[in-house]
Amino acid sequence: MGILNNIFSKVFPNAQATVENAVDAVKDKVGNITASVKDTVSDSSKQIQDKVEQGTSATNVDVTSILDNLAKKHPEALNWKTSIVDLLKLLGIDSSLDARKKLAQELNYTGSTDDTAAMNTWLIKEVMKKIAEKGGNITHLFS
Repeated sequence: MGILNNIFSKVFPNAQATVENAVDAVKDKVGNITASVKDTVSDSSKQIQDKVEQGTSATNVDVTSILDNLAKKHPEALNWKTSIVDLLKLLGIDSSLDARKKLAQELNYTGSTDDTAAMNTWLIKEVMKKIAEKGGNITHLFS
């Protein structure tokens, strides 16, 4: 699972539960099949999971409220609205430079990953854009 999908699974927990339930149902149906067929079905269930994840869109989820509630419970004061590092920390995802470079690559960042300030600024905007595309309501963050 990519970093962006990991972010989605934390921000849209119901959508992730739906994906996991669908994959579990497929696995249950093939439980008694021989090893070679299991490998084929495993590959198929991964493809199904990928298709479901790509097609799963949470409609109008108030992401700001979800993240604000998480922030209230977090021991650190995090500025998740403008900092990709803080957003990743809030979600319990690796926020190291290597992880952010991988996320930048995943999102097709074309700038220099050595310019971490520019990369981080781009990443938080791009991640919020992707969350909005998935149905997350974050519009008031940018008004």
